[in-house]
Amino acid sequence: MWGAELKLALEVPHWTWRFYLRHLPLIVGLSLIPSVQRLIAVNWGIPGGWAVASEIVVVAVRVGLVLAVGRLALRGGKATWERFTTFATAHWRSLVWQGVLLCVAFLVFDVVAETVVGGLLPTEARQGYQAVLLFVKNPTIIALTLVWWVGLVRHTSWTAQDRRVAV
Repeated sequence: MWGAELKLALEVPHWTWRFYLRHLPLIVGLSLIPSVQRLIAVNWGIPGGWAVASEIVVVAVRVGLVLAVGRLALRGGKATWERFTTFATAHWRSLVWQGVLLCVAFLVFDVVAETVVGGLLPTEARQGYQAVLLFVKNPTIIALTLVWWVGLVRHTSWTAQDRRVAV
């Protein structure tokens, strides 16, 4: 039972990867804005009010990315709460697997990459490492995670209205 639910859960990261590659210019293009902001903020700092403004821009870009991905991923169909509750009742183990998979990704790319590897570096190298890591993570790990969440909505709640729709 758990094996079949794992297979069902793995459909979401599989879809996420395909979607990410298919829409790479959009996703990476939008993600480069937070990348550059993080690189500058961590490496050189951003003074006072500009720091707050730059964080607002980062949040706005990420919301825009989620909206763009959602629009592309959910076009030609409809997401409903009823479909989600039906899925969650029948496949709650799949949702548990989703949580496990996301936790593993977090542990590898956040805890290990930032804390463990960063902690092994000499003090003078940590700031540069952190800046480059955040620059790279924005268009990759963070963007993939956002796409994954939209994919989870699509997987659990969405029904195609037009059978020709493929994302």
